[in-house]
Amino acid sequence: MTLLPEVTTAPLALALVALGAYLLGSVPFGLVVTRLLGLGDLRSIGSGNIGATNVLRTGNKGAALATLVLDAGKGGIAVLIARMALGEDAAQLAALAAFLGHLFPVWLRFQGGKGVATFLGTLLVLAWPAGLLACATWLVVAALTRLSSASALAAAAAAPIWLALTGQAQAVVMAVVLALLVWERHRANIARLIAGTEPKIGAGRR
Repeated sequence: MTLLPEVTTAPLALALVALGAYLLGSVPFGLVVTRLLGLGDLRSIGSGNIGATNVLRTGNKGAALATLVLDAGKGGIAVLIARMALGEDAAQLAALAAFLGHLFPVWLRFQGGKGVATFLGTLLVLAWPAGLLACATWLVVAALTRLSSASALAAAAAAPIWLALTGQAQAVVMAVVLALLVWERHRANIARLIAGTEPKIGAGRR
């Protein structure tokens, strides 16, 4: 069982894939959507994060849904284009690069989001059965706890397991790397979860 895809793409092509996917992942859709709808500067609202959970704190559920879909879509599109043009090695690199673009966007001085939607979007295209199971994990934990951060942490941790169980072992290493980054970006949330002060979904940040 191999945990990485065979590298068959030329280095220059992989470099171009990484650059293109990073730039696509860097598009801060949460910021774009809230500004287009006149909801203010997202970075001065709630937690200041550019993701869908913070967009929801504006009170506009449509804007939050649009941000969720667009942030997931940019990761999925990057993977799809790379896979169709070059192969599985390029697809996994595109997933990582798009994810890093969301976390560290060049347009926002490398101050980006936590990457959950983008992570799930890339996973849905890379290996849709595991992607659906990871999304289901998020939904179940959210329904039980009403905590977006706990749902994100659970989905990220479960993703490599779902990949292995659904016969997509070649994506496990990539998923582990992304999951670790998701957990790292949730350091403050983890501290609040331990302290019992993490706000529920739809509530303002304490």
